[in-house]
Amino acid sequence: MSNFDLNAIFRGAQLTIVGAHRALQNPDVFTSTHYRQAAIAVCAGLAIRLLINIPIYAVKLSITILSIFVNLDHETWDETLVSGLDFIANSVLQIPFFMMTLLSTITPTLDHLFMDSLRWVDSTYMQKHQSDDPGQLRAMYYPNLVMYSTHGEVEKKKQRSFKDGIVIFAVRYSKRAAISLGIYAASFLPVIGRFVLPAASFYTFNKAVGPVPAAVVFGSGLVLPKRYLVSFLQTYFSSRSLMRELLKPYFQRVRLDSKQKKVWFIDRSGVLFGFSFAFAYLLKIPLLGVLIYGIAEASTAYLITKITDPPPPPGNRQDVEQYLETQVRWRNKHQLINIPLGRLDELNARITGGSEEDAIKRRLNDRGGRKFA
Repeated sequence: MSNFDLNAIFRGAQLTIVGAHRALQNPDVFTSTHYRQAAIAVCAGLAIRLLINIPIYAVKLSITILSIFVNLDHETWDETLVSGLDFIANSVLQIPFFMMTLLSTITPTLDHLFMDSLRWVDSTYMQKHQSDDPGQLRAMYYPNLVMYSTHGEVEKKKQRSFKDGIVIFAVRYSKRAAISLGIYAASFLPVIGRFVLPAASFYTFNKAVGPVPAAVVFGSGLVLPKRYLVSFLQTYFSSRSLMRELLKPYFQRVRLDSKQKKVWFIDRSGVLFGFSFAFAYLLKIPLLGVLIYGIAEASTAYLITKITDPPPPPGNRQDVEQYLETQVRWRNKHQLINIPLGRLDELNARITGGSEEDAIKRRLNDRGGRKFA
């Protein structure tokens, strides 16, 4: 089964709906702290929208003044210019999305939201199965994961000033924006320009999801208009970047190395894209986009319980290392893709008998024999 097939993407989209529904049922999401952050987010959304539209409004004003002296009734370049600026801002540079992620750079609130939501997912799972045999239920995620160190990441955000957060974010975003603008500009070169976007998409997709999807995108890029290909590529890239941002609270605690994390994402690429695609699109909605970002973070807590195993207590280093090795490859992929939507809670059922810690150790011993290569 391919990691990036339609079934995996469709199941990821289903998890988006179920996860968002679970998140919105959590009364702790609507605490005063989160309301304050929501108010700040709405104000930030207004500021973001104004920043995006200032150049467009300036061009419109200039064209309006110019129309007083020059008849533009039969000209189309003015409308093309305005629509082109809007397209570059929203599709090439993805300004709305990248400005939303600024919130996760300067405040630890989303980390707290993720952990609160994970605790809620555990509690709702126990409530739904309170009449079942406890030995047949999966282990909990929150009690052990909350004991893992974040290695100072949350503390850094608490101590970081708003100005420092802006600088860190600007450096990271400017690199992405420069690459996007460079590729888009190169696509206008004579002769070779029409191959720039398809070649760039093939290179990126081949590294991320394999040669077959990359070849399909490359072939589509040769026949589709440039505008559609740019929109598709930036939607994919923004979805992937969004998913990495949403998973930061998890990976701040579960510390995979760079090679392990690369395999982790590739193995789950289809489900992750399906999960993040809708959220990445909704983030573009003025004002509501920043609020949807919080719902996406809360929903990610539910996603984690479907694509990973419950972590062991952090006290035993050997158990933790074995656990990390078993999480690189997605072992319940076929079960998650094929199981009916109403039976998702049956995944990750822990071994019957003994304490939760013993069950985790037995599961690790069963899987620990195969080392990650």
